[in-house]
Amino acid sequence: MKKYHGTPMGGTRQDSARFLIGRDALVPFTRPDDMGIVADVCRSFIFDNGAFSVWKRGAVLDVPGYLAWVRDWCKHPGFEWALIPDEIEGDEQANDALISKFEDADLGRYGVPVWHLHESIDRLTRLCDKWSTVALGSSGQWATPGTARWWARMSEAMDAICDERGRPAARLHGLRMLDPEIFTRLPLASADSTNAAVNCGSLSRFGSYLPPTAAQRAAVIAERIESQNSAPAWLRQERQVALVW
Repeated sequence: MKKYHGTPMGGTRQDSARFLIGRDALVPFTRPDDMGIVADVCRSFIFDNGAFSVWKRGAVLDVPGYLAWVRDWCKHPGFEWALIPDEIEGDEQANDALISKFEDADLGRYGVPVWHLHESIDRLTRLCDKWSTVALGSSGQWATPGTARWWARMSEAMDAICDERGRPAARLHGLRMLDPEIFTRLPLASADSTNAAVNCGSLSRFGSYLPPTAAQRAAVIAERIESQNSAPAWLRQERQVALVW
């Protein structure tokens, strides 16, 4: 499983470079501060369209600007894919229209669509039938990953798209799911979070043995995450309940 660490890292340029070198990164359209460093030192990178932060601010995503950004970078050897523009709490028709706009821009082969947990299971199965990779986004009453309610909804989704051996119909990417308590129980090909970037400044979490720089603190957080892998297959709900709850 590939772990993408969200940027920007904050701190100095040197701190960002020290942490990101040899790692995989997620760069948001709304905060491309570390793009130059990512392009130089990361093994690979993906693009986040910024829909989550836009949604939190009540703003509107600049779709044409995002498409132009993807087009500028999609030929870089480290570029892997870009999240197709989406509306976090939009209806299925609106999000399907955004996928069509991405494809009409001749960027379809570089894109990964998002299925939101408040959307229908039918849409998820349809996306998995068409796309090689599908991102899973927490939303609506399931907006917080890891809660009991969230696991119940995720179980519905996994039961629908995994075969009798627990293998998903498409490669799955977990948005904001780089928590070992989550990804070790799901057959994810990749996941992302801003855990290292956000929490390297939380000095109290390190106790008496405080790494002296932000880059070192971020590396400690990242290495704890990177030491674990996703589940090789989905366990059906009756077995998963015993593990999760």
